[in-house]
Amino acid sequence: MADRARFFLNWITKPVLTGAVWPSGKALARAMAKEVAIDGAWPVLELGPGTGAVTAALIERGIAAERIVAVEFNPEFCTLLGERFTGLNVVEGDAYDLAMSLPPGLNGPYAAVVSSLPLLNRSAEARIGLVEAALDRVLPGGNLAQFSYGAGPPVKAAAGRFTVRPGAMVLANLPPARVWVYRRAAA
Repeated sequence: MADRARFFLNWITKPVLTGAVWPSGKALARAMAKEVAIDGAWPVLELGPGTGAVTAALIERGIAAERIVAVEFNPEFCTLLGERFTGLNVVEGDAYDLAMSLPPGLNGPYAAVVSSLPLLNRSAEARIGLVEAALDRVLPGGNLAQFSYGAGPPVKAAAGRFTVRPGAMVLANLPPARVWVYRRAAA
């Protein structure tokens, strides 16, 4: 319940940054984590982890906290993540500016990227930029998993640049959400 209160208070005071009234539910967090391959030793980049619902699902899936690099804008959430997940690489920064936010040594490559960012609160140009910056950091065959409350993908496929496919529809989340999976277009 404390996480819901934190999210709600942040949503009231910073609705554009928080983007959600509640943290992601367990079913949505598991659906996001399912899109990340667990084999290998490459790190996973998590954008907008909030209070750590998807982080916990990634760890539950078998990805060590030390393999996760979590970029969070909210300093309160950064502190909370560091306390909850020993070994987690928490970066206080702007996921929409990964080049400036990620310190040397944490710029990639990554096995995958998972994002809980409120993309629909941003311009189409900013959303496309985020998808491209994330996909620039994944290994060949890697992907970006993003959820949205909207009926369609938060960023449409861009011919020759990246594709998008629908993932799980999670009705058990409040509100219901869909996972969208982005990949670089085949050359």
